[in-house]
Amino acid sequence: MDFGPHLVLATLEGAITAAVISLTAVGLSIVFGVMRVVNVAHGEFFMLGAVIAWWVVTVVGGHPALGFVVALVVAPFLTGVIAVIADWFVLKRIAYDPERTIVATIGLLYIIQQSTLMTFGPDARPVEPPFNQRLAIPWIEYGDAGFALIWPWGLGTTTYKLAVIAAAVVVLAGLWLVLKRTRLGLVMRATRLDSEMALAFGIPVNRVYALVFGLGAGLAALGAVLIVPIQQAHYLMGGDPLLLSFIAVIIGGLGSLPGTLLAAVLIGMSDGIISVFFSPTLAKIFATLLVAFVLVFRPEGLFGRRTS
Repeated sequence: MDFGPHLVLATLEGAITAAVISLTAVGLSIVFGVMRVVNVAHGEFFMLGAVIAWWVVTVVGGHPALGFVVALVVAPFLTGVIAVIADWFVLKRIAYDPERTIVATIGLLYIIQQSTLMTFGPDARPVEPPFNQRLAIPWIEYGDAGFALIWPWGLGTTTYKLAVIAAAVVVLAGLWLVLKRTRLGLVMRATRLDSEMALAFGIPVNRVYALVFGLGAGLAALGAVLIVPIQQAHYLMGGDPLLLSFIAVIIGGLGSLPGTLLAAVLIGMSDGIISVFFSPTLAKIFATLLVAFVLVFRPEGLFGRRTS
């Protein structure tokens, strides 16, 4: 097979990774931007969304599409509720202190991970996609007769993978509208800029923090639900999303949603393409080196504000 079709396939795989990492990284960025909390347990909320999705699909039964649609709603909601409970019983009690919240979320990481292991076991759990029609990847070749469009049926993608990309775009666009055009978004932005002044104007800052923490976890869980028909759910799957999300947030700029989104797309695309042509390990090494490069030459990130 020629290089061209393989490059197209690698680009599609990278776009899928970018879509999921965008949802996860934006959730992490919102939590840090509003609460100034570094949520080390963010990857475990991702994992929890995938495991809950498998459980919901198993309980609902019937046609795969029915269980998946229910999981698409239930898994992010339950994960968000668990995050809100964790916020009220853990983070609020330590007054959202930046240093202590790191230790606290590390504790949450192990609690969620080991609770999932004891409840669902160590086995990887497959989820059947709601639809999965095979699509060939078209490619243009130039020969003696000129340009020709060919359809190499041995190399292709599926309708579900394309739907994952489209769903991420829709969700991120909806999130942007909420943050920029609604009262809820205004309250979140006011709390982010000056929490004490927001409290003085009657904004319930602690409730906003709980909502934001739940929203960040819910976005990570939503990304997991979208990817679990492609990658099986298991209790150790939160590591890579957490790493790539932190990389995207650091490169894009702490608390900068546009920067995080751009960095997530770049990291996801490079991770997918390098993983197809070389190895996933090399992709992680490249992303880590990119973080080091950004920290040396632009410590505040691509879109972060320089502090004096």
